[in-house]
Amino acid sequence: MPWTTSDRRERLPSDWPTRRQVVLRRDGWRCVATMRDGDRCTEVATDVDHVRPGDDHSLGNLQALCRWHHGRKSAREGVEARAVRPRAGRARPVGQHPADL
Repeated sequence: MPWTTSDRRERLPSDWPTRRQVVLRRDGWRCVATMRDGDRCTEVATDVDHVRPGDDHSLGNLQALCRWHHGRKSAREGVEARAVRPRAGRARPVGQHPADL
């Protein structure tokens, strides 16, 4: 979801800039994601992300990620969210398909 149509920023607490700095400092300004080999990512953390989606802005639910890992995680969460949402659009007509007649 693009930021232009999201209310996400409005739902952040008023002290978000301070929380963001605390998380980045706590995580050593380094991405906390792990690579396939199990080693920690070596990239600089640019983003602070919610571990569990939603509005829990507690420090225990926040992590420092590099832009690449944050994008991958957000994309995965978007796919998962769309998979559980009912699909919009035209419903298939009920009845037999003409090829089955």
